[in-house]
Amino acid sequence: MDIENTAELRLLIECARGGSLTAASREMGITPAAASAMLKKLEARLGVRLAERSTRALRLTMAGERLRDYAQRALELLDEGLALVSEGEGPAGKGRGSQAALRGRIRLSASSDLTRRVLLPLLDSFLDRHPGVELQLSVGDALQDVVRDEVDLALRYGELADSRLVARKLHDGRRLLVASPDYLKRQGRPAHPGELTQHECIRFKIGDRLEREWRFWRRDAMQAAPVEVSVQGRRTADDGGIAHQWALEGRGLTYKSDLDIRDSLASGALVEVLPEWVGRPMPLHALMPSQRFLPLRLKALVDHLAEGLRRP
Repeated sequence: MDIENTAELRLLIECARGGSLTAASREMGITPAAASAMLKKLEARLGVRLAERSTRALRLTMAGERLRDYAQRALELLDEGLALVSEGEGPAGKGRGSQAALRGRIRLSASSDLTRRVLLPLLDSFLDRHPGVELQLSVGDALQDVVRDEVDLALRYGELADSRLVARKLHDGRRLLVASPDYLKRQGRPAHPGELTQHECIRFKIGDRLEREWRFWRRDAMQAAPVEVSVQGRRTADDGGIAHQWALEGRGLTYKSDLDIRDSLASGALVEVLPEWVGRPMPLHALMPSQRFLPLRLKALVDHLAEGLRRP
């Protein structure tokens, strides 16, 4: 079945956004009767019910939600293509190229410590370069479902298991054991991972899973079996930024991604403990729901982040 015009797709998007035909018609500048007729015509042509209506509200069916998702991505690509043609090829846009024409929304999800300490300047420089791009940033260490939560791009640490996602590795790092100079002065520096049982360890919790064991490999024997240590401590957080702050304040040792703590290590606010050992791999990936709809603005942002993260 064919879609007769883009207005039908925009109507479906506005219906979902406003929750009623009246709100959708107002946004589109048409009458509620015209909006209702357009929706009914689309449903009849597709042979499927797209929305459940009541006297005051409208809710998309599962089929309507699915079509709305594709419609939104398709229209964003169309808008971007029109902008590329008009701004990149026209007399006024000659020489500006695609960089000036990128526009549309990017919904990005990333962990708290990574965002605040590493990503913010990179995101700001990207938005400064592309004034037509809108960023919706969701920050937190709870893992979002990229497909279900309609996230365009998620930055995640660790190995990947979800085959529905397209992934690009941005950083190939590891966890490091770190502490403040003040903590080490007061409590002493461990000489072996096994001595961590005698130290205050700041642990991390993701969802219902508490990290109880920290693993370490000798730098000069990476193929050997790791040393696994059961750690204890009075402080546990489900936010990496809080764990980082506690370590800066000398509250204990913590086990963090090298990317999150690189500025603190460079400034000397934190120091690496047991430098002849490294923790478990912590690659950072950019995850996208699929390659079917990959707007240029999304590819440009991933390229920008990859370049920025390569710099020390």
